[in-house]
Amino acid sequence: MSARLWWPLAWRNLGRNRRRSVITAAGLAVGYFSVVAMVGWFDGLTADMIANGTGIVTGQLQVHAAGYLPDRSVYQTLGGSRGPTLDELLQRVRSDPAVAAAAPRVYGGGLVSSGAATVAGVFLGVDPERERDVSRLLHTVVRGAAPAPGAREILLGAEMARILGVEPGAEVVVVAPAVDGSLGNDLFIVSGVFQSGLADLDRTFALMPLDALQAIMALEPGRAHEIAALLPDPWQAPVAARRLVAALGGAVAVEPWTALRPELLEYAQLASSWQWIMLVIVFGMAIFGVANTMLMATFERRHEFALLLALGAAPGGIVRSVLYEAIALGAIGLALGAAVTGPVLVWWHNAPPDLTPLFGEFTMIGALVRLRLRVEYPWVMMAQGAFALFATAALAALYPAIRAARVPPADTLAGR
Repeated sequence: MSARLWWPLAWRNLGRNRRRSVITAAGLAVGYFSVVAMVGWFDGLTADMIANGTGIVTGQLQVHAAGYLPDRSVYQTLGGSRGPTLDELLQRVRSDPAVAAAAPRVYGGGLVSSGAATVAGVFLGVDPERERDVSRLLHTVVRGAAPAPGAREILLGAEMARILGVEPGAEVVVVAPAVDGSLGNDLFIVSGVFQSGLADLDRTFALMPLDALQAIMALEPGRAHEIAALLPDPWQAPVAARRLVAALGGAVAVEPWTALRPELLEYAQLASSWQWIMLVIVFGMAIFGVANTMLMATFERRHEFALLLALGAAPGGIVRSVLYEAIALGAIGLALGAAVTGPVLVWWHNAPPDLTPLFGEFTMIGALVRLRLRVEYPWVMMAQGAFALFATAALAALYPAIRAARVPPADTLAGR
């Protein structure tokens, strides 16, 4: 008997006990929805952690002078009279297809004083317009405003401002070692206060215009310690880094976030490994439901199978009939699961419930985490889940199919 005959028989047999077939298909659909939704939520949480861990300051990719890391020597700068200028480097970085924006930065360390209070801090000199496109730090201003380009203004972290007892409009004294061996100092107006949610950052970081920090540190205007880049897809950073190394030459080092923040990469890899565990657990449990359905179905039709075998049907045909029935059951389960999963994922992705007002924000492996239950579209897991669903149905039906093919025709038809 050909497959063209066994397939109609398989579909017809599903209708013999519709309630049981619907319940089993619904179980497979729930399993498919659970796996895809959970993986999508894990992907969303991972994407948010990477975005928060790299988007506040780090960036998804950084360009430095060769030898700048790990010591971050203030003498190792980009630009200058030899090699590409800073503007040329910025242009080459922005020209990479994976890069959406790039901004220069200068780093320094020193003291911020107001009255009798003094705080040691890290100074970050930025181009405010470009920096807004690369990181979110200037978007976390809670009082006042970001420093204006070319102004002697400084943006303080919330905890640093609290220790100093200053508010926007106050004057502070900034002291920082310069690259020429002198001690740079100047008066700055506090333009605003930012609150990133990361305690260490809010206590130790202060931002000022790029040219202002260059002047204090006696750096030439065309020099910077770092170029930070924004990539809409952070997972393209390693590939983009290799392209930029080839494009910029050996005088610079290009580091993706996977090298700068290895703990975030390890978390993402751990979350990815859990996807397979969930897949095995969910569909491993579903095997028992499908196997029970197929055992009951084959037991009820043992006389039918005995008659087919007595009429000359091959045992392999009986096995195929039962397997086709299980696969048809899987197709129904997948159709039901996809019909529910698709709309729920679209809603969940575009209008994620935000539990932050109830539980607040917290930090995890150096990244700010908000309990916003947003999901990503797990396209790979959708395909893998569909394959796992059919594999579950086929494996669960294999034993009942073999038992059905071994029905003794004479004894069964005689009622023995």
